[in-house]
Amino acid sequence: MEKIELEIELNASPERIYNDWLSSEGHTNMTGGEAISSSELGSTYTAWDDYISGTTIETVRNSKIVQKWRTVEFPESAEDSILEIHLEGIEGNKTRLKLIHTNLQKGDGQKYSDGWEMHYFEPMTEFYK
Repeated sequence: MEKIELEIELNASPERIYNDWLSSEGHTNMTGGEAISSSELGSTYTAWDDYISGTTIETVRNSKIVQKWRTVEFPESAEDSILEIHLEGIEGNKTRLKLIHTNLQKGDGQKYSDGWEMHYFEPMTEFYK
């Protein structure tokens, strides 16, 4: 199994990013891909026009989100991967977002790392200007 760790600084508060990640409208707006999401533990979500799906399994208000995560490309027999989002407030009302993505299929790390950069970090940087 493979693991990805990525970090980015964003021009928004941890509270705003946390709330956007866990709401349909916010997630859609910050990434540009349609999402259905909720802050309720155990709730299912989809992102990027149903390409991504999963379940929210842990939250710590404004600082941590843990979700089971998979794409339509995962083999049916594959376990869900685990996505952790850590949000840390930094000077100037900014946030350091650390993404830890584990339990990816062998050989998929680079593909999903590139996907996080292109489909999340780039549009989020633009959205939170």
